[in-house]
Amino acid sequence: MSNELKRGLEGVLVAESKLSHVDGEAGRLVYRGHDIEALARGATYEEVLYLLWHGALPTRAELDSFADALAAERAVDENVLATVRRLADADEEPMAALRTAVSMLSAYDDTAADATDGDVLAEGARITAKIPTILAAFDRARRGASPLEPDPSHSHAGDFLRMLTGTAPDDVREETFDMALTLHADHGLNASTFTALVVGSTMADVYAAVTGGIGALSGSLHGGANQDVMEMLYEVDESGKDPTEWVQAATDEGRRIPGFGHRVYEVKDPRAQILSEKLDDLAAASGDDRWLRYTAAIESYLTDEGLTDQGIAPNVDFYSGSVYETMGIPIDLYTPIFAMSRVGGWVAHVNEYRADNRLIRPRARYTGPESAEFVPIDER
Repeated sequence: MSNELKRGLEGVLVAESKLSHVDGEAGRLVYRGHDIEALARGATYEEVLYLLWHGALPTRAELDSFADALAAERAVDENVLATVRRLADADEEPMAALRTAVSMLSAYDDTAADATDGDVLAEGARITAKIPTILAAFDRARRGASPLEPDPSHSHAGDFLRMLTGTAPDDVREETFDMALTLHADHGLNASTFTALVVGSTMADVYAAVTGGIGALSGSLHGGANQDVMEMLYEVDESGKDPTEWVQAATDEGRRIPGFGHRVYEVKDPRAQILSEKLDDLAAASGDDRWLRYTAAIESYLTDEGLTDQGIAPNVDFYSGSVYETMGIPIDLYTPIFAMSRVGGWVAHVNEYRADNRLIRPRARYTGPESAEFVPIDER
């Protein structure tokens, strides 16, 4: 048995998966063999969920049945919503509120305690359907507004935006948000997916696995980078400086520019390219192109400086924050929206791993003392 230490499990293979592949050198992301560009531009999030969960893109009839069944699960028990309101009143962080609410959902699912391999996708569908309702209810509660009932006639993406804002989104916003969900649905064994997989490998129910995934995603080294990007862009806007001048001064001071660099990608994140194009559409529709101008100028400057030739290229977070801001989404909901999308991947990985389950149990190299003398408490 190898005793080589791999901090952060860097480069360690722990499972085989048919779900997604990240080619960091080529800047390519695929879900079950399908390039992310084709899925983002040609498929809905519901189609992508079906692909991840069932292995192939659905026919029209299969999609209609799947989407209807998913939409029918959006309603959340009033006891959970009451807790969500209390958390909003207590000024809880949105990710923490989501973590609590998702964990609480199992109390109102009669099948959760008897989870079996066959229940993973059913439980996963219920959780996936309810997360948008929870997030919209939380945000409305902290603004003093009542939650809106889900409307199954709207898409997964469209109904979230409607419940959040109180108005059905226009086509550009709904299409863009749906695309953002697709782009974030899965990304190999990232920290939150691996956490969900570890929990799932114990045969815990899917509520526990997803709650674990949310907890991992809430950490600043995983989720939240798009919020950091948006806070940077606010700073640029408030400074009144040209964004190129601002970023030059920031880099001269040794500041790290958020939204650049990735643990896997050595070139521009393909998801960033897609969202940058949608940001252009949103800017044209809204008449406000500030964030588009700022992000384009910063990327151009860093490219001219040669940083993007050194594996420090824009990642998906560099553009997703601007996309959400242009859509009027509160900045502290960016990471919860990430969870709203990535839950599809968490469920898919747990379901796939359970087909040939083995408890995930790594080892640590012991570096403590070899022998310590025990001293009774009265003699210490």
